[in-house]
Amino acid sequence: MSESRWYVVQSYSGHEKKVKRFIDRKIEEGHNPEILETLVPTQEVMEIRNGKRVQVERRLYPGYVLVHIEVGEDVTLDSRTMHAINDIKGVIKFVGGGRKPQPLSEEEVRKLLGIETEEEKEARAEVPFHIGQAVEVTQGPFTDFSGTVQSVDADKGKVKVEVSLFGRPTSVELDFAQLKGY
Repeated sequence: MSESRWYVVQSYSGHEKKVKRFIDRKIEEGHNPEILETLVPTQEVMEIRNGKRVQVERRLYPGYVLVHIEVGEDVTLDSRTMHAINDIKGVIKFVGGGRKPQPLSEEEVRKLLGIETEEEKEARAEVPFHIGQAVEVTQGPFTDFSGTVQSVDADKGKVKVEVSLFGRPTSVELDFAQLKGY
């Protein structure tokens, strides 16, 4: 009876997807039936570039690829499988243990796979503003006004800002792209 374990493979930064493709090709061709699947943990985030909101994919662990491998009864990695992965262009080495790489613990695997599951459900947005922060309006009818953030709606990308209009505090709802934080 055999088990399967997750291992971490270090690759050149920026080559994670290429390494994943090469390993996936080995899986498809059936050369190494012990290799079950690969994963490059990523996260969808909203960034503001040139005043516009842009959704980008960010690698959670740059330079690393997770590989799910079936191991023998003694729960060690087969040297043939290890060499097959190490020979892939862009792979540096297996992480941990030198000649006998250590698999990820069950807790580490649950954490990593949990992040992946959340990703599929909903893209996360990095919120560049927080309540009480001083901001300056850079676009729209309130350009050059300064104010204080009253509330943040990350899902819509909106912020309620209190500005002084004719000497009176006035709340206005603005887009993330219309503001600059101090």
